[in-house]
Amino acid sequence: MEKLTMSAGEYAERSARSKKMLMWFAMVSIFMTFAGLTSAYVVSASRPDWLKDFKIPDAFLISTILIVLSSFTFHFAKNAVKKGNHNGATGLLLTTLALGVGFVGFQFYGFGQVIDAGFYLTGAGSSVTAQFIYVIVMAHLAHLFAGLIVLLVVIYNHFKHKYTPTQTLGIELGAMFWHFLDILWVYLFLFFYFY
Repeated sequence: MEKLTMSAGEYAERSARSKKMLMWFAMVSIFMTFAGLTSAYVVSASRPDWLKDFKIPDAFLISTILIVLSSFTFHFAKNAVKKGNHNGATGLLLTTLALGVGFVGFQFYGFGQVIDAGFYLTGAGSSVTAQFIYVIVMAHLAHLFAGLIVLLVVIYNHFKHKYTPTQTLGIELGAMFWHFLDILWVYLFLFFYFY
């Protein structure tokens, strides 16, 4: 019986495809979680104790702008790596990190605005509406912290020169996840803003 052998290039290509497919499965499952949460929000909006006058804090708009900008800088960083522009990629990756940290900061500032408006997660001042918003935004923040860890790993590997114009899998996977988190937040922001 003839043995099937695979070249190193074929193995690397199959491995890359497998990792990208796993990333897609992870992103779809995360999205389904948030689709379920926002569906529950819609169903619960018919409750008699639902708050009709809740306004999304301005800090959430600023954080939305920051995360959208960070997706652009991550995209351009990936392109810079593909072109062999190590210094350009470094600046863009560090800018992405700064924008991501800024996003988190404005999210917490937004929660401060929610609390200042008298909406609490628990206790006498809590409501179902506020609890949904806290849970959904905190769940997204938890995933964004994972995204920041991924970004830090990408930056570390970049400084170790692990990415080259022919070896970009790690930065591609990191960018996929980061863009997904961006799109997910924009979806959540628009959902809360218009619903």
